[in-house]
Amino acid sequence: RQRPADTGAELRQPQVLDSAGGRLQVELTAAAGVRLAGRDTQGLGFNGTAPGPTLRVHPGDELAVRLTNRLDEPTNLHTHGLRVSPEGNSDNPFLRVDPGTSFDYLYRIPEDHPAGTFWYHPHHHGMVADQIFGGLAGALLVAPAGADPDLAVVEDRVLLVTDTTLDGDGGLVEVSAMDRAMGRQGELVLVNGQHQPVIPAVPGGTQRWRVVNGCVSRVLSIRLDGHQLVRVAQDGTFLPAPVDADRVMLAPGNRADVIVRPTGTGRYPLIADAVDRGGMGAMMGGAAASSGPVTLATMVTAGAPVTAPPLPTALLAEAPAPGPVTGRRQITFQMGMGAGGMAFTIDGRAFDPKRDDQTIALGSTEEWTITNPGPLAHPFHLHVWPFTVLESSDATPPTGVPQDVVLVPARGWVRLRIPFTTYSGRSVYHCHILDHEDAGMMATVNVRP
Repeated sequence: RQRPADTGAELRQPQVLDSAGGRLQVELTAAAGVRLAGRDTQGLGFNGTAPGPTLRVHPGDELAVRLTNRLDEPTNLHTHGLRVSPEGNSDNPFLRVDPGTSFDYLYRIPEDHPAGTFWYHPHHHGMVADQIFGGLAGALLVAPAGADPDLAVVEDRVLLVTDTTLDGDGGLVEVSAMDRAMGRQGELVLVNGQHQPVIPAVPGGTQRWRVVNGCVSRVLSIRLDGHQLVRVAQDGTFLPAPVDADRVMLAPGNRADVIVRPTGTGRYPLIADAVDRGGMGAMMGGAAASSGPVTLATMVTAGAPVTAPPLPTALLAEAPAPGPVTGRRQITFQMGMGAGGMAFTIDGRAFDPKRDDQTIALGSTEEWTITNPGPLAHPFHLHVWPFTVLESSDATPPTGVPQDVVLVPARGWVRLRIPFTTYSGRSVYHCHILDHEDAGMMATVNVRP
């Protein structure tokens, strides 16, 4: 295996590409051959880096992306969490960009889009896990149209967490059928493509960390030694008020914005503790999917202390959509032995892009119960239309604000409220353990005017 060469280097921020005059026009080229953990590798990146550039736009902007595919297989682009049309050349998961070709995407960000942390990654069915494991991901920030709520931070950092496994020559290691069934977890856990970077801090100098779980399957249970993490946003939406937390749980695809208030001087590891995602029991020889603990980064605090300003008591949280529930559905994530090995289905069917699995009238607000009778936890992700978690079988307290990924406990369920009030069109919902999505645990939703 290839060992990291940059352990303990200072955390770098990806290049930021900012909108101007209501538009951000960028070229993203997906290709192999990037530096990961301080070494030249055959990993994948956008514009020669993994993660790719951070795209920063404002509500009301247009985001124009020319995606060029220099991989040896098809790809496409998903703007994860953005509330934009799923049709045409916008956030359309059914598009295919073949090797050697380019495609022009145009995303129109609505005027009332929440400011927050989102991300982009490939979404061509069957190849998503391999391409993200290779390094294809980047942050996508919606900056506020006016003033940010007064968080008074001295640093605003993206921490995009990914994992991968590289061989001694820097090639991507082939993943076994067992690892795909469990949901692969890479041996190298990276932040912004770096191994255990150092985050410099000054005592009292408040920082905002935008943590993105860009891992294929790994659930992150994050804590900062000697410090509380103050959660201010989840999945790109501000919470009603800052919440002190000993740890922050992020399923694959989730984001959390946390405020860090450094105290004292010293080295404080940012640790992702082991999370039990469940096991396969007798089905797969008793394999279990746990991870960690791993050190993601280390905050190193030094210098003369400064006085940390107080945090706001309230934040610009989005109110849950009004209106009565007009329909109820039950969706079941299932995995089990099929004729050709493991089968991954939703409601007993593997993904078929031509089939409409749920047909919904535009303007409806629905309540969905996502059930998971199996032994592994599955993160549920719905494109385009964010949901509010009402309740879950493991009694995890809901955030009370819209989000786009929620972990459905093994042998459990979650109940969601989903307003289909913004866009018509076809998109998908799926398990965000991307190996499971690629194997068929995805379905379509068609919202009709």
